[in-house]
Amino acid sequence: MSTYATFDRTQFPVITIHFTGAKETAANFQTYLEELEHNYERQEPFTLIFDLTKAGIPKMKYQLQQAEWMKSNETLIQTYCRGVAYVIPNLLLRGVLKFIFSVQANPVPFQVCSTLPEGKDWARQQM
Repeated sequence: MSTYATFDRTQFPVITIHFTGAKETAANFQTYLEELEHNYERQEPFTLIFDLTKAGIPKMKYQLQQAEWMKSNETLIQTYCRGVAYVIPNLLLRGVLKFIFSVQANPVPFQVCSTLPEGKDWARQQM
């Protein structure tokens, strides 16, 4: 199974999620969602950076699954996540993000950035 995303928690309270460019499958997307939940195990405030620089356009069912995950975990997200920086240089992926937010609003402050350093700066400012 190809890894859909990797999670870097070494700079906690800033957690960076790097999308690998691998095509999403039922298995690797489920692993990704499980890893998202692991971010909350410390029960401490943090910020997230979603680095979508290498990401492809996910199939609609996975976009809806992401929106559903956000909806089911809204209270948890609001309790611990102080904000999310989305690093998205691709305009098509920005459209996907807008679609996901049309299904389920982002429950915390967020910023769409063009570069990873910009996303890191924004994420650090939220703490």
